[in-house]
Amino acid sequence: MGYKIVVDSCCELPERLKKDARFEIVPLTLIVGDVYEKEDDMDFDQREFLDAVAACAECPKSACPSPERYRKAYETDAERVYVVTLSSKLSGSHNSAELGKNLYHEKYGEKDIYVIDSKSASCGETQIVYKIMELEEQGGSFAEITGQIEQFVRGMNTYFVLENLDTLRKNGRLSGVKALVASTLNIKPVMGADDGSIIQLGQGIGMKKALTKMADTAVEEASDPENRRLMITHCSNPRAAECVRRHIEEKLHFKETLVLDTAGVSSMYANEGGVIVTI
Repeated sequence: MGYKIVVDSCCELPERLKKDARFEIVPLTLIVGDVYEKEDDMDFDQREFLDAVAACAECPKSACPSPERYRKAYETDAERVYVVTLSSKLSGSHNSAELGKNLYHEKYGEKDIYVIDSKSASCGETQIVYKIMELEEQGGSFAEITGQIEQFVRGMNTYFVLENLDTLRKNGRLSGVKALVASTLNIKPVMGADDGSIIQLGQGIGMKKALTKMADTAVEEASDPENRRLMITHCSNPRAAECVRRHIEEKLHFKETLVLDTAGVSSMYANEGGVIVTI
């Protein structure tokens, strides 16, 4: 096996990749008060988790994997290891992955391990996974691939609209966003990422108009779509995801489109109904 891709559990992978021996998911832990605490692994039950969140007055939280857990993921016969984490400005997962790399080198010596700060989350991580696979198939060197991934991350755009911003707000992830009282007026902010931090790009009255605004913004900012992928994840809201997909694809053509349901960490932050888009 020439390479291995390690992702944290904020990354949505299609089922075929979850079963691929080249991949390993390092789980975060999801915590809802004293009623729910589970690793965000292959057994994650979205409905069970969302019901626990709805029934608990306390804000759900996540705990990042330990450096040791990452170190174990790097113990592989693969010559090259790529590690994709959610934004370092949103979680300690990236720092743990870097510390795990140091632990590996101390114990086993040198190995090509590249830890990537996605500066995004959810399907933003998935985008990077697909780009790594594409570059590996083209046969580039490790240095060439890592350089191209850095460039790819800088050019990737992330957008999202949520029904509920409470989890992000209470966990301190919206420090750069104003007008948080908008929810009382049914104004839904259109959010994005700026170097890994969450920013507000616009807004719409109600979910439908906000989703349309998000789709229009994605179209306006898209660069070279024919050579990129459109990825959409949703938290138990396939109808909205499909509407966003149609709206964007009416105006742009992509080499591939993926629509996925959110995994555990993404479900925690997106809350039921949230939709995330990356290009």
